[in-house]
Amino acid sequence: MVSAAGGVFAPGHLGELTQIVDFELVDAVLEETGARERRLRLLPSRVVVYFVLALALFEDCSYVAVWNKLTAALGTLAPVRPAASSLARARRRVGTAPLRRLFEILAGPVAGRGQAGSFYRGLRTVAIDGTFLHAPDTEQITWRYPKRIGDTIEFGYPLLRLLVIVECGTRAVLAACFGPESTGELPYAQRLLDCLDSSMLLLADANFDAIDFLHDLDDTGARFLVRSSARRCPVIQQRLPDGSYLATLNTAVYRAGVGYRLLPVRVIEAWITVTLADGTTRSEPWRLVTSLLDHERYPARELVELYHRRWQVETCYFSIKATMLDGRVLRSRSIPGLDQEVYALLATYQALIRTAADAAATRPGLAMERISFTVLLQSAADQVTIAAGIHAQGPADLVGVIGRAVLAGLLPATRRQRVKARSRKNPTSKYGPNAGKRPQTSQSYTVTAEIHVMEAGLASRHRS
Repeated sequence: MVSAAGGVFAPGHLGELTQIVDFELVDAVLEETGARERRLRLLPSRVVVYFVLALALFEDCSYVAVWNKLTAALGTLAPVRPAASSLARARRRVGTAPLRRLFEILAGPVAGRGQAGSFYRGLRTVAIDGTFLHAPDTEQITWRYPKRIGDTIEFGYPLLRLLVIVECGTRAVLAACFGPESTGELPYAQRLLDCLDSSMLLLADANFDAIDFLHDLDDTGARFLVRSSARRCPVIQQRLPDGSYLATLNTAVYRAGVGYRLLPVRVIEAWITVTLADGTTRSEPWRLVTSLLDHERYPARELVELYHRRWQVETCYFSIKATMLDGRVLRSRSIPGLDQEVYALLATYQALIRTAADAAATRPGLAMERISFTVLLQSAADQVTIAAGIHAQGPADLVGVIGRAVLAGLLPATRRQRVKARSRKNPTSKYGPNAGKRPQTSQSYTVTAEIHVMEAGLASRHRS
């Protein structure tokens, strides 16, 4: 028997995910953002919010098809069958603010202290990076999200730059922001620092080694482990037994009342050698800069290995772009609609991660990395179609149908390190052809690190 809200509110649900994004939460968000309707409509604001979230679960479906999935099991409980134009107008009426606020409430770490891969010596490890989403090529979009410009023509889809901070191990999103590609990653990253605190260690690539950003990051109390570029030439102040050394970073600009801002750091330089299964080897120099100054508590070799967890943010993006979106262009054809859609994607993703965390909590020692996001997404979508689990029956059940599905379909406990085949497929890519420079097939590999000070500095990275 289906148990849903009554009357015109019945289609407003996400199946079992409604227990994460419940009616009281959605109503509170609508009230807070001033988006609640003044008179009862056939498409109440609460129903519209759930409809927009359901669009993120069914990115391959039209408006009407998604509505049909929400109402497939409701029968006479669903009193209306709106046209696509009515659903589009309802989206515009509700606006972006409720979806943004909903995401902000759902965002945050989910790992308990025992969660594998989420902590390093008492510090919660998080990672930051950016990616691009493709937007529709319409005049209503390109004025804010322009296409790339070549020597003579524009090309490709309009690009939306998305930046997130992700909890390693669980891939939960702590904070996110987005905007035009023309704004670089650092200005967006500055907007995300409020989610950090002294319990966290932030991992980031070389795009985030700007001294002002590191100062602002240090002011939050969080520690950092950032890959540094060859442009930085730190002066060795003290060599340490583990092969690292202490240095001081300072701003190049003098500020009245502040002077030159100094930041003590520890520098780890190493040659990283990757040996593929076919015998091919590739070596490159790394320089890591960290605020973890104690070489005894935080050995250099551990930090080199820890830096690999930064790729958790790439796995998060893969889940959103490849699994949820399936490589599709965003569907909205207006700026407010596009913003609403991105926040809905992020909120739905985070609701899925929270469901996975609840399931993992029932098996002590289970690493959330073993949970298949594909199984998680498909199980949640199935529960929407059959309108099951909207209300918890009896005592709270952390697992539920979705949890049992993901626990039954866990990924292997021991997973091989594999390098992905890399070749440029997109003809509008800003990177040059790389045929022959990267493996053309996926292979297992081993990694070795040789830590030593590079007296002559680092050579610039070759980007292909």
